[in-house]
Amino acid sequence: MNLRAVEARVLALAPWLMAASMAGHLLMVALQAKMTMIDLRVYRGGAPQLFTDHLYDWRLSEFSDQFALPFTYPPFAALVFVPLSWVSWAVARWFWQLLSLACLWWLVRAATRLAAARLGPAGGSAGRGLPDRESTVDEQVWRRRAMLWTALAIWTEPVRTTLNYGQINLLLAAILLASMASARPWVSGLGIGLTAGVKLTPAVSGLYLLARRRFAAAAWSVGVFLATVGLGYLVNPGQANTFWFEVGTDASRVGPVGSAINQSLRGALSRTLGHDVGTGPVWLVAVAAAAVLLGFALRAALRAGDQLAAILSVQVFGLLVSPISWSHHWVWMLPALVWLLYGGAGAPVLRAVTAVLWLAAVGSFLISLLLIMQESIWVIPRPWYESALGWVYPACGLLTLVTVALARRGPVGAGVLSPAGAPAGSAANQASPAGG
Repeated sequence: MNLRAVEARVLALAPWLMAASMAGHLLMVALQAKMTMIDLRVYRGGAPQLFTDHLYDWRLSEFSDQFALPFTYPPFAALVFVPLSWVSWAVARWFWQLLSLACLWWLVRAATRLAAARLGPAGGSAGRGLPDRESTVDEQVWRRRAMLWTALAIWTEPVRTTLNYGQINLLLAAILLASMASARPWVSGLGIGLTAGVKLTPAVSGLYLLARRRFAAAAWSVGVFLATVGLGYLVNPGQANTFWFEVGTDASRVGPVGSAINQSLRGALSRTLGHDVGTGPVWLVAVAAAAVLLGFALRAALRAGDQLAAILSVQVFGLLVSPISWSHHWVWMLPALVWLLYGGAGAPVLRAVTAVLWLAAVGSFLISLLLIMQESIWVIPRPWYESALGWVYPACGLLTLVTVALARRGPVGAGVLSPAGAPAGSAANQASPAGG
């Protein structure tokens, strides 16, 4: 029995698996098992401080004995979060969990739709945005694939910790994928500008617009972002100045750069060398190398008309070069897995290896183990094996860029779980329980 046959049998159970997975998570929320949602508490407790001139002095200390959590986002983000303080904690946490689950489903579903469109005639949907439906493949198969991966994703380390912390990662990723995939300049610009206004790192998405020569969308994104900055100044000029000219560029204020949970190149290099490499020559060389890989990956993806590959390449690059990329920021591994398994063309062995490594990395909760093993979140030097294991997400991210760059040849639809030269929903793939 080959992989496609196994997948077909599992897909028949996909709706039940997703329902059970979501029910299991919501039961954990109800029982409050390890669900302190400390980041949601920061959003909810810190946001009103914007109106008291203490937004960037405020700290949440009740859940951490090593690091009192500050509010680290721009003033515009505080405005977005203020409504969370108008409702009770019970309402806020349930609302946030349900919203995050909805965004998780959307993220996976949108990625599978882009992968399915890639299998269509004339090179897929590049430049045309998300398709209304998978007209050239079996729609039910793709929907069940999205259900299956949503069910599994809930229990991966980046998604699990995002939900446990009450983080905003899934919401931002869902907005960004929808925005970047849209063919409308104002939609792309609005989504990227707003998310960058909430949390600066989504601004890297502008590289995708420039690579696609979508200059109108890029202009929209800059305009919307500047509007969010202006709104922050309008509400509280002093706090806006504090963020943009004092605390906004201080990576150490966000958290311990060398802790195992920081899965950026800077974090991995710091743990390897035993000190914070900062923005010195070692880090700059690493960023330059990642930028070169991004260039090759974007060139290959755009030449192939592979929209999903181009989008995820830019997002992976952003996670690599950001000073702080907590492990729960890596929810972009979900679209990456969808592309590796279904949407690629060429280099099938390399894509299979990359997919397996990602599944091992996010399914093993290795980062959680490394957090337990490390002496302190502030102590950077550590045994060599901890430093080596601490490269897990950056290494998989770099390998993903290499895979995109090399998977430019071969028949469209030659995915790991799709037969070479035949769309996943074609007759060759429908002799299965999932095809009905």
